[in-house]
Amino acid sequence: MQRLNIDLGARSYPILIGPGLLEDVGVMSGAVPARDVMVVTNDVVAPLYLARVVRALADRRVETTLLPDGERYKTLETMGRVLDALVAARMNRDACVLALGGGVVGDIAGFAAACYQRGVGYVQVPTTLLAQVDSSVGGKTGVNHPGGKNLVGAFHQPLAVISDTGTLCSLPVRELRAGLAEVIKYGLVADAAFLDWLESNVEKLLALDPPAVEYAVRRCCEIKAAVVAADEREHGARALLNLGHTFGHAIEAAAGYGEWLHGEAVGVGMLMATDLSRRLGWVDGVAVQRVRELLERAGLRTSAPPIGAGRALDLMAMDKKVLGGRIRLVLLARIGEGVVSGDYPAAELQQTLVAHFGSAA
Repeated sequence: MQRLNIDLGARSYPILIGPGLLEDVGVMSGAVPARDVMVVTNDVVAPLYLARVVRALADRRVETTLLPDGERYKTLETMGRVLDALVAARMNRDACVLALGGGVVGDIAGFAAACYQRGVGYVQVPTTLLAQVDSSVGGKTGVNHPGGKNLVGAFHQPLAVISDTGTLCSLPVRELRAGLAEVIKYGLVADAAFLDWLESNVEKLLALDPPAVEYAVRRCCEIKAAVVAADEREHGARALLNLGHTFGHAIEAAAGYGEWLHGEAVGVGMLMATDLSRRLGWVDGVAVQRVRELLERAGLRTSAPPIGAGRALDLMAMDKKVLGGRIRLVLLARIGEGVVSGDYPAAELQQTLVAHFGSAA
């Protein structure tokens, strides 16, 4: 087992990475300090891993909330089901919510924990690659709104993150590929050497080679841990971790949540961000082709749906990084160095949108 720490003073917590952690009583019991535990999971993950978690917490009172699977259920209504379950189980402020599943489960469970009795503890147990490298770390919780992705939520740090890399063996290949988009993101914005490593090892990751997977999860978490420690509430540097997300969220919202997986949309968004960076003269065409080829080798899409530049711009205007009416985008100063900027010619952004989304829906 590998251990990292998110350094946030009184809100600091460990990230534990390795195979077989769900069945390790010492790990699970040590990470869950509460007597009463509400496990939040979904109808896909529960048959695979719920029994292991319950066995590892046999000395606790464990209740379960089972949610439907899919991004389209990441709503206030679904989050309300978790709150209803906590009330029905008569859980108090010393209870703990345990999120067992991917990013959707983690975001909903964490938001419910942030809201219930003005905040109870929760533990992230991510079972997808995307969640293990990204969404489970950093305390972002929330749900979608018809007007945009993740518009309703709260910052609420977990007590611990337990990433059992063995769970990735049960992932559908499409979900695994979607998670690789977030892995690639870290190399593009923060670590050129890691991107080099990914270009040499992407096939090993797709084959779930254990050493490669554990290294990738750890390196992504190392980068995110440093960024979150410096900017917990995304006032500055943390926004760099949203490379491709403003474009990607527009794709998800326009296509209907669930039609595109989050990582698929982010992958295309990263390509668009690199393209805009090229138009601004910050990177060259070789960088754009390099990103495209790595996405293709990871089995990810590289073409956006034809939603139209106007529709895309409307959706991007609801992004949480918009300040003073200006859409701030995460772009690339160079491979391995991201930059958050609202200082770009509108014409260049329009050209990028038309090139990828088309001029009309």
